[in-house]
Amino acid sequence: MRISSIQIFNIANNSMSEANEAIAKTQAQLSSGQRVLTPSDDPVASVKILEIEQNLARLEQYGKNIDIANNNLSLEETALDSVSTLLQRVREITVQAGNNATYTSSDYETLAVEVDARLDELKNLLNTRNAGGDYIFAGYTGGDKPFDGTASSGFVYNGTDGQVNIKVSDSTSVATSDSGKSIFVDIPAAQNSFNTSVNPANTSSPAAMISVGRITDQDVYDEFYPEDMIISFGHDAQTNPSGTNLTIRERSTGNVIQPFQNAPYNLGETLEVNGLSFEITGKPDTGTTLSPATLNFGAVGVVDFSLPLNTTTVDITVGAVTETFVMNQSVTNAVDLANLLNDVGNGNAGRLANLGVSANATGLVMPAGVNFSLAGGNANTDLAFGIATSVGVTSTDGAIAEGDQFFVDSSPNQDVLTTLARFSQAMRDIDGSQESKDRLSEIVADTLDNLNNAQTSILETTASLGARVNTLDSTQQQHTNTDLVSREIMSELRDLDYAEAASRLSAQTLVLEAAQATFVRISQLTLFSRL
Repeated sequence: MRISSIQIFNIANNSMSEANEAIAKTQAQLSSGQRVLTPSDDPVASVKILEIEQNLARLEQYGKNIDIANNNLSLEETALDSVSTLLQRVREITVQAGNNATYTSSDYETLAVEVDARLDELKNLLNTRNAGGDYIFAGYTGGDKPFDGTASSGFVYNGTDGQVNIKVSDSTSVATSDSGKSIFVDIPAAQNSFNTSVNPANTSSPAAMISVGRITDQDVYDEFYPEDMIISFGHDAQTNPSGTNLTIRERSTGNVIQPFQNAPYNLGETLEVNGLSFEITGKPDTGTTLSPATLNFGAVGVVDFSLPLNTTTVDITVGAVTETFVMNQSVTNAVDLANLLNDVGNGNAGRLANLGVSANATGLVMPAGVNFSLAGGNANTDLAFGIATSVGVTSTDGAIAEGDQFFVDSSPNQDVLTTLARFSQAMRDIDGSQESKDRLSEIVADTLDNLNNAQTSILETTASLGARVNTLDSTQQQHTNTDLVSREIMSELRDLDYAEAASRLSAQTLVLEAAQATFVRISQLTLFSRL
């Protein structure tokens, strides 16, 4: 077999190149301290190293999340501690105010001034922000200011019920905020309480306000509880002489709470209704002139309802209230029908008054503009009314003329801001009379109970914070241990054995030198050198 000179050169060149590559690779390993420089060096180890690197990156991010969570929880704990200290001071003032045998109106005014200052301080604490600018008691909408309002306008919680959760491990998330509603709003009241609020659809500008209010007669309010009230302002033309007027209704039934049917009202004056007291300030929008709801009789037929076989009933419904009218007289024309519906003896007149509906020879009218329905009849009532009472028919043209609305909602809870505001107002209401002092004594007792409930809520939240911090600490320790083990495994997979690499480099260098020396000698072997 013949071997040409070019083959000899190529073989020698390839051998020396491979030796050089081996040396270069070993030198790179020695300089980096890593055994696996490319996936081809050890495919199995490369895959495991990549998995470990990804796990370490997750652990690093979890560590940052834990730091953020710890900072937020620490800030919340500090804020709650400040709130607890503040409430303790208010408790001392409350106990002090209970000594009404020696205190004068001026003394109570001084105490009220301090409570007002504490109230402002408390609202600022409840609107505490973290380093990121988020409100810590706003639930999961940290960008919205949670607590707003004043004693004269009522307090509003604008946050949410949820919490901000942050992931601190593959299987663990920790809440880093709390809902101010659960801590400071949903606090069980000592007795049945209420909240005031403004209808968001009101159109007055600047917006009219309703005060936080107070309970002036607990027994009277307890009889009304748990009903809610809607206060609506009507057009000035609805009173004679014309002027600002309001109507107060029960929310569930729509029934007017007498005597507040288009009752004249001087803005800012105190409203006393069902044992409650509050004020409305500003200039509410009074709406437009209302359109009464009407239901005209048709062709009135002759029916003698006094006959045993013909006596029947018919229902009239306004909102959620239904009254059953007794048909027990002879009807020959529309006047007879109107007289029957207005009869006092069979109770029909009282039923009309309860619904706020009137009846005349033309038909039925709801002056307040609320549409109503007539149903529950039979063929005889269909004939008498001239309309399909057996099927049911509804009035037309009803249009409520009300303007701005305000809500008074019953509640078993009382937020901590309202507790302080009502306590301050009760002290300002002291006029030297025994009645005002007796009322203050009741408020003092209720305030102490409400403060106890508020501090219980704060303590429960503080305990929850401690549990969450413990979770963060144990998770952080677990991450530290996992990080240490992972790095040890990765070191075994990737790190270089320097002694082995140095020996290998020496051997590779010897091989290269031998290849080079051999090539020099072989390159000199030619036919001409043998002649």
